[in-house]
Amino acid sequence: MIALLLRDLRLAVRAGGGFGLGLAFFLIVTVLVPFAVGPQSALLASIAPGVLWLGALLACLLSLDRLLALDWEDGSLDLLATAPLPLEAAVTIKALAHWITTGLPLVLAAPVLGVLLNLPGPGYLWLVVSLLAGTPALSVIGTFGAALTVGLKRGGLLLSLLVLPLYVPTLIFGAEVARRGAVGMETVTPLLMLAGISAGALALLPFASAAVLRVNLR
Repeated sequence: MIALLLRDLRLAVRAGGGFGLGLAFFLIVTVLVPFAVGPQSALLASIAPGVLWLGALLACLLSLDRLLALDWEDGSLDLLATAPLPLEAAVTIKALAHWITTGLPLVLAAPVLGVLLNLPGPGYLWLVVSLLAGTPALSVIGTFGAALTVGLKRGGLLLSLLVLPLYVPTLIFGAEVARRGAVGMETVTPLLMLAGISAGALALLPFASAAVLRVNLR
């Protein structure tokens, strides 16, 4: 499992779907928003949690179309399907590799980019907490979407259409945690909902992804 994780990390970075692409997109979104809404500090502070969460979500979405495509093209998926390692475990490892190369850098970069949007001081901690709790769900849900569209030509657009509606609950509760934390309100309820979404996705979707892959590999 460790060897598979290291292999996926190397592939993610070499394929351009790792640290650089997601962070660059996240930075572009954060920089362009003040130009669109104007230099109003109060307005930027109020929309900062939602904008940062939306930027993180779209940055995660960028690299999903190559998550399983490389393994499909070189035949590695067929080997994984017949390997002693359960396919569910292999899918989980791939989701973990995607989170490490895409989700974790976004979590670390979010407080820095929050300065550009005038995020209130108390909101930085809750922004990081919400992203740590929510980005694993983005990677696991994205892996499920990648399994559904693997092997399809021009599957990237279809993948986005399939995954974006599934991302909405995570986006709502994640942004709500950061927003409430920024204004000093209670954050327990949306944080528990966000953690529940991530836990449910981690518990169920690897099995669904493995089942879909077995169908696609027949």
